[in-house]
Amino acid sequence: MDLLSHHLYSSPRVYLRELLQNAVDALTARRALDPDAPATVRIHADGTTLRITDTGIGLTETDVHTLLATIGRSSKRDTTHGLETARTEFLGQFGIGLLACFVVAAEIRVVSRSARTPDAPPVEWRAHDDGSYTVTPLHHTAHPEPGTTVHLTARPGTTDWLTHDRALTLARHYGNLLPHDIRVGDEPVAELPAPWERTYPSPAARRVALAAHCQEQFGFGPLDSIDLDLPLAGIRGVAYVLPSAVSPAQRAGHRVHLKGMLLTEKADGLLPDWAFFVRCVLDTDTLRPTASRESLYEDEALAGVRDALGEAIRDWLTGLAAGSPERLGQFLSVHHLGVKSLARHDDGILAAMLPWLPFETTDGQLSLDEFARRHPVVHFTRTVEEFRQVAAIAAAQGIGVVNGGYTYDAELLARLPEVRPGTVVAELDADTVTAHLDAVDPDRELALSGFLSVARSTLDALGCDVSLRSFHPVTVPALHLDDRTARHEQARAEAAEQADDLWAGILGSLRGSAPRARLVLNHHSPLVRRISALDDPRLTATAVEALYGQALLMAQRPLRPADNALLNRTFLGLLEWSTAHGADGGTEG
Repeated sequence: MDLLSHHLYSSPRVYLRELLQNAVDALTARRALDPDAPATVRIHADGTTLRITDTGIGLTETDVHTLLATIGRSSKRDTTHGLETARTEFLGQFGIGLLACFVVAAEIRVVSRSARTPDAPPVEWRAHDDGSYTVTPLHHTAHPEPGTTVHLTARPGTTDWLTHDRALTLARHYGNLLPHDIRVGDEPVAELPAPWERTYPSPAARRVALAAHCQEQFGFGPLDSIDLDLPLAGIRGVAYVLPSAVSPAQRAGHRVHLKGMLLTEKADGLLPDWAFFVRCVLDTDTLRPTASRESLYEDEALAGVRDALGEAIRDWLTGLAAGSPERLGQFLSVHHLGVKSLARHDDGILAAMLPWLPFETTDGQLSLDEFARRHPVVHFTRTVEEFRQVAAIAAAQGIGVVNGGYTYDAELLARLPEVRPGTVVAELDADTVTAHLDAVDPDRELALSGFLSVARSTLDALGCDVSLRSFHPVTVPALHLDDRTARHEQARAEAAEQADDLWAGILGSLRGSAPRARLVLNHHSPLVRRISALDDPRLTATAVEALYGQALLMAQRPLRPADNALLNRTFLGLLEWSTAHGADGGTEG
């Protein structure tokens, strides 16, 4: 009793849900025998006691002994009562719901009269929270009509759960979509039809009403709403689009009603992973609850519903692309990540969304479709750092580059030729960038051979080559270029230096012909020209190290310990030279 009443359920408030659920199932069972039978539920609460009466199927004395006194037994799956054909219509399946009332009650008293055997006398089942119970036949006047009345007597400290206002709030929370005459006192519980099934004077009025419903249920005003009317999947409801971006890993909280009764406010696994940008309110008659009836059972039915809901959201997206580009643009400005996730594996969505999905490029925020029209070859980087490293230079040289470092972008770029046949997509590397930079006149480069020799010998220990090119903008004195293979080689070399002889030998055997990182000096830069004219080799080396460090910082690349040491050394070296130069009376410049 302690396990079932205190540990199976998440909150004491579920006691009223279980009472409502049993009452509605009793109504369903009676209607299976007599379609014209009354279907009412009445709840009265005064703070110390609560009484709920239904006009349902009722129980005989034998039923009480068999069903109420045995945990896990339920008439809803007992073929001896002739109700097996209606079993799928029941909300509950486990036969333990009434015991949830011991969360708030010290005593449960059930008085019931069977509609199957109207001549049988009413029977009373009185149970206590110590596990004891009594069964007593009563006179016909104790319950003149078929049905059941459950009386709860509050346990100490739980009277707040049995007040009229609390009972009305809980009944509306759980049962506002139940298709029966249910009242707490004189106040109705159901609010039918559901907001998504009501008739409104105009589409605008419907949008306003659904937005208010979303605000009430979830606490936010939706960006848009998606109707979920899927008869084959047994689904009726609406999905609300979140007005701001959320993490794909954030657990969704969907509200699921089972045949009108609220099952859970935190259903997950209801939608495909990519649809993390919506929150659903729906009613279903196909899904199975768990034993606590606070979550959904993972089975083939749930998988089928998940697929059907995903298809409905896909249809909504393609409908926006075809008929409401402004609304689609507004949606994608917030939730492009979810659509990109879907487009990776869905050809239809990829083709429909490609003209709209935003990507970061050297031409600004553009769709891949627009960018491909501008550039015959679509270059891309695999990391954000690589893109930032080359973006300004590539734009100045007319190279079209897409930042593929964000989630899903590189995968979508790889699929671009499928949607736009003839489009060339290529990963950008250091050689490609260098090839687009203007070569320096051979005579001029020969004249600077001494300077370049000092620069190369200075950076050789850092695993970096040096080349001289002319490019714009002239405000960029040097460009640091590397690619994945260069970084892998650099990481291998660093690991080999720190390893013992065995590992150093193994790592050394892995060395390939991968290109090293490259510092491209800009011959157009006045600063580079002044450095190349210095007579002091040590000062030249320090200045080259400073250019290297500044290029690393511009590229926003993670700095190695050797790079940090170089930046500190060059700063102090240049500071020492400038102060000594000033003390000797030299000129500025």
